[in-house]
Amino acid sequence: MKLTLDANPGLNRIRSYSNSEVRVGERVLLRSCIIAPDSVVADWRPARLSDLTGSDLEPLFATRPELVLLGTGDTHQFAPASIRGAFVKRGIALETMDLGAACRTYNILVQEERRVSAALLF
Repeated sequence: MKLTLDANPGLNRIRSYSNSEVRVGERVLLRSCIIAPDSVVADWRPARLSDLTGSDLEPLFATRPELVLLGTGDTHQFAPASIRGAFVKRGIALETMDLGAACRTYNILVQEERRVSAALLF
């Protein structure tokens, strides 16, 4: 799905997505990634929610989010208790949703100048 919203061109926005890629500006990402308003972590290690470990969260926490949108692929899945606990411990809100919902919600929150990061698994 192609998305268009461009009030502040200095922020990373998701231009389009499918279950196999995400386009951030002119950059095409073909593996799991982390997208923040001012940075992109390409080739993030976990491919599925079941692969996600506590150490995978460090690059995500380094983006200094107040809210993380965890896109779990083509279907919504809930994060395991150990992952949710890592967010609670740091005082960071976590919302899980399917990939498309995470991409759309990320763009809205970035537009509102919220400190949000999208961790997208695909």
